[in-house]
Amino acid sequence: MKWVRLFLPSPLSIAVVLTLITAILALIFTDAPQNQIHIISIAKNWHSGIWELLTFTMQMMLMLVLGHTIALSPIASSFSNRVASLCKTNAHAAILVTFFSLVAGYFNWGLGLILGAVLARKVGEYAKTQGIALNYPLIAACGYTSLMVWHGGLSGSAPLTVSSPDHSLIKEIGLIPSSETIFALPNITAVLATLILIPLFGMYLAKRPFSKSYPSSIKKTSHKKSQSISGAEVLDHSPILGLSFGCLLLALWVYLLIDSKLGLGYINLNTINFLLFGLAISCHKSLSKFMSATESAIKGSTGILIQFPLYAGIMGIMKYSGLLEVFAHFFIDISNHDTFPFFAYLSSAIVNVLVPSGGGQWQVQGPILVEAAQTLGVSIPKTVMALSYGDQLTNMLQPFWALPLLGITGLKAKDILPYSILFMLIGGSIFLCILYLF
Repeated sequence: MKWVRLFLPSPLSIAVVLTLITAILALIFTDAPQNQIHIISIAKNWHSGIWELLTFTMQMMLMLVLGHTIALSPIASSFSNRVASLCKTNAHAAILVTFFSLVAGYFNWGLGLILGAVLARKVGEYAKTQGIALNYPLIAACGYTSLMVWHGGLSGSAPLTVSSPDHSLIKEIGLIPSSETIFALPNITAVLATLILIPLFGMYLAKRPFSKSYPSSIKKTSHKKSQSISGAEVLDHSPILGLSFGCLLLALWVYLLIDSKLGLGYINLNTINFLLFGLAISCHKSLSKFMSATESAIKGSTGILIQFPLYAGIMGIMKYSGLLEVFAHFFIDISNHDTFPFFAYLSSAIVNVLVPSGGGQWQVQGPILVEAAQTLGVSIPKTVMALSYGDQLTNMLQPFWALPLLGITGLKAKDILPYSILFMLIGGSIFLCILYLF
C-alpha cells in the first residue's frame, strides 16, 4: 500500500479536510433553516459542537493520561522490558506486541494504546542492540491494535454509558447492565477470537519480506544533580504516603462497587477513571513520581487535546444540520430485522471516520439507532454492541487516536496505516460474524 504513504497527510490536516468535507455534505444533503443562509448556519453548527463535549473530553483525556501514567510506572516498564527480551525474531515481536496490546486494550483503551506504543518502542530498541532484523512500522501497528477491541472492553463508552442510571436514553431503553453487553457471551466470543486471530495475522505479516527498520535514537539530556529533600518535601517523595493514598482510593472503589449493589452496572466512565487514578498512584508509590509521570503523559496527549474540538465541531455539523439523521436513516430505510445489525455496524464504522469518539458518537447516533431497533424489534444490547464494533473497527483507518503512539515510536501515520488497514479487514470479519452468529 505505497499509495497510503504517498498521499496521507498529517492527522491535523486530515481533521481539517474532514471538517470541510462534512460541511460540503451538509450543504448538499440538508436544508437551510428558515430565513438563514445555509453556509452560515452550518458554521454556527460547527461552532456550537466544539464546546458541547468538554465534559466528555475531560473524561477521555483523564482516561488516556492515567492509562499512560500507569504504562510509565516501574511495574509496566519492567514488564515491557521482559516482553522485549522474548522477541528473538520479527515474527515473535509481532505476535507478542499484538497480544499484549489487545489484552491491555480490553481493560482500558488508554492503557492499551500507550502500553502498545511502549512495547513497540522497547522491542525496536532491543532488536537494534541485538542485531535482530525488524519491521518497525509493522510492530508499531501491532501496538495500535488495542484500539480495535476497546469499545467492547471495560472502558467502552457506549456500553458503559447505557449502564449508567442517568444516561440520556434511560426513559426509552432503561438501564442496560454490562452483563448484557461487555460481559455477554457474543462479546466475550468476539474478544477471544480477536485475541487469537489478530496476533496470528500479525505473525503472518511479519514473515513476509520487509526492509529492516528501527526506532530513531533518543537524544540524551543532561540532568542536574538532585537537590536534597528537606522539610515538607519529604511528603512528596514518601512512598508511605503515596502508596497509602493510592491503596485507600482502590479500597474506596471496591467499597463503592459493593455498596452500589449494581454489580457490573457500577462500571462507567467516571468509576473507571477513579480506579485508574488509584492504580496510577499505587504503581508509582510516591506522589512526586506520580506527578512526574503524569506530566510526561500529558505531553503525549497534546495532539488529541488540540484535535478533539475539531471533531466535536464535525459532530456539531452532523447533529444540528440533520446530516447524521439523513445518513443514519439511509441505512435504516434499507434495513430489516435481519440486516439492521450489519447496517448499524457499517454506519457506525463510517461515522467514526468523521467523529472518532465512541461516547460522542453514541450521543448523536445512539438515539436514531435505538428508535430503529425498537421499530424493527432488534435487541437493544445487540444494537449497542453493533455501534461499538463499528466504532472501534475504523480506528485502524482513522489516525486520530494513534497520535500518542506516533509520538512514542517516532513514526508517522503513513508508516503504520498500510498494516493497520490489513488488521482492520481481519477484525471487521470477526465482528461481522459475531453479529450474525448470535
